[in-house]
Amino acid sequence: MRKIKTLVVDDEPLARARICKLLQGYDFITLLGECRNGKEALRQITDYRPDLVFLDIQMPDFNGFDVLAKMDKDKIPFIIFVTAYDQYALKAFDVHAVDYLLKPYDNERFDRALDHARRQIQTRDQATLHHRMLHVLQEFEHQQMPESLRIEIKDRGKTQFINLLDIQCVEAQGNYLQLFLADDTYLIRQTLQAFVEETQGHPFLRIHRSILINTNYLSGKRYDGNGQYQFSLRNGRQLQSSRSFREDIEKFFDDPVQ
Repeated sequence: MRKIKTLVVDDEPLARARICKLLQGYDFITLLGECRNGKEALRQITDYRPDLVFLDIQMPDFNGFDVLAKMDKDKIPFIIFVTAYDQYALKAFDVHAVDYLLKPYDNERFDRALDHARRQIQTRDQATLHHRMLHVLQEFEHQQMPESLRIEIKDRGKTQFINLLDIQCVEAQGNYLQLFLADDTYLIRQTLQAFVEETQGHPFLRIHRSILINTNYLSGKRYDGNGQYQFSLRNGRQLQSSRSFREDIEKFFDDPVQ
């Protein structure tokens, strides 16, 4: 069996030292290094591509969930979460693909978690790991996201939640709306007028009877004459307003064309 490349991430020196000392007793482990915070973890995970990471949840810069959220989901290594707190729905982690250590843990619990990870790595059951990892991440994001920013999406029989502010633009298609995010699109059953009413107070601007844009993602705006504007989004998407919304647009930007 090839050795398992392992990284230890914890902001507490004593916690890191204990894990590293325990790992010395396993001949199938190659310890790549230690990280003191989330930023170091992201850099070393990207550079060294470990098979396994002992990942603390509570860290001062960004937590363990933030580290995973910032990574390419296809490149997430096997994770053993390490935490002194039990309010993160640890029961959700007690699955065969993702394990956790609740501080203080004893050597026997550490051995079970490591053996758990070793068997997963041996079988390379990445599909199961990623499915359950994404479920945990979605649960965490759901819990942390304010109620006013959550949108429930049902896709292929599964329910997930997206952040309202991640939506770059919305296009109406009859009684359905196409939501455009950076890397995904979703179709939901709702009228544009209802969506507009629900998003009052957020940075959305209706520029057409069937188009709503998130002004946080604007990269440019140009008046084309005849009461129409051309809008450019950061992702390169070009959208044209209709004349009937000229007054609303100029009021929003407070720059009427003379």
